[in-house]
Amino acid sequence: MQNHDHGEVSPVEGVVRDAASDGGKTLGFDDNRSAGTSTCADEAPASSASGASHEDPPARKRKRRKRRKRRAFVRDGGEEALKPAIEQDGEAGKATRPSAGKRRDSSREDQRSCYAALDLGTNNCRLLVAVPTRPGHFRVVDAFSRIVRLGEGLSLEGRLSEKAMDRAVAALGICADKLGHRKPRRMRLIATEACRSAENGEAFIERVKHETGLTLEIIDRKTEARLAVAGCSTLVDRGTEGVVLFDIGGGSSEIALVDISRHRTPRLADHIVAWTSLPVGVVSLAERFGGHRVTRESFAAMVDAVSEMLDRFDDGGRLARVAKGGRFHLIGTSGTVTTLAGVHLGLARYDRRQVDGLWMERGNVDRMIETLLSWDFEQRKANPCIGADRADLVLAGCAILEAIRRRWPSERLRVADRGLREGMLNEMMAADGAWRRRRRMGQGA
Repeated sequence: MQNHDHGEVSPVEGVVRDAASDGGKTLGFDDNRSAGTSTCADEAPASSASGASHEDPPARKRKRRKRRKRRAFVRDGGEEALKPAIEQDGEAGKATRPSAGKRRDSSREDQRSCYAALDLGTNNCRLLVAVPTRPGHFRVVDAFSRIVRLGEGLSLEGRLSEKAMDRAVAALGICADKLGHRKPRRMRLIATEACRSAENGEAFIERVKHETGLTLEIIDRKTEARLAVAGCSTLVDRGTEGVVLFDIGGGSSEIALVDISRHRTPRLADHIVAWTSLPVGVVSLAERFGGHRVTRESFAAMVDAVSEMLDRFDDGGRLARVAKGGRFHLIGTSGTVTTLAGVHLGLARYDRRQVDGLWMERGNVDRMIETLLSWDFEQRKANPCIGADRADLVLAGCAILEAIRRRWPSERLRVADRGLREGMLNEMMAADGAWRRRRRMGQGA
């Protein structure tokens, strides 16, 4: 699952946040000034021409006081600023700048109220640290993502290799440093299919704890499916009656059938009517059928293998009625669908803002799969939205996607560059009453 790191950060918020760490210098504040007011002469300036009128001293003092109100003085690197720091300029349409003190208060509030979610998968290690904003949303304050291929060779050996574990521990060490700096209010750190299925998975978890101090939780497949749904809830439009949400991972693929045709609650995961976890992902499928040189015949064989697994999934026809209507669609949250979207858009560089939430019609998906099949390994590698790390995996992901599309035909696919981490953050913030707390404190979006 390829989730790239984001947040609800406006341009102004980004500048203010950066300014908070340097005493306000990036917004033009001078933190070397004393807290006292500057001295000004009480005498009226001499007139440059005879007969020129002089303002009376009280008027000049009022002007000086007005000018001083527009400045922010900070006590020699201290944390308190004089009030009022910067007031409304008085001209219509001009926005006020927040004071240095308010920026520091905001930074301290982020430190106290941030939440962290870490997902160690078969292919990637990802971390998000965020603070709640308006109900159901949050702003990312730190993020990390690295392809570690923890499950490399797992489908053949049944064990995590030493090199793969070394790569994962190195990435987790960086995450531990970030978490130590941020000191989140709550955090959840999970591991998925690679650690779930490897015979030395538990031993690896102990090694991680010993070398990084992080305690990872190996979650089951049902929890993984639920978290994927929770992370994508805001991408389901109000008029939608049903979705099939799938998460194509490195070692497994989770699929959830969601029926919201009757009554929709804020927790989309409450509407899961059936789910399954296929013991196959892009890494394991590519290792089985080959990922560097993929012919149309080998691609068809991959699709058939995944389709056989789906045929064994009995959903009881729970979404059949809804799926026949026009208010049904697929949601894909994985590196496969985000890669297809990036190639479809012709991006010179992957851009999450353009990909996350993108609608792709059936014909668009067909053309993108056909395009990737026509490329050899070097052509896939040269595409900026695929690169060397995914060139041998992307067609295995397309095969899993094609099998899902055959089982649940839909005219539309919505692309989600989000997933388990966002689901964990949503659940932690909701359980902690974070959004209610912020409303009481008057801290909305």
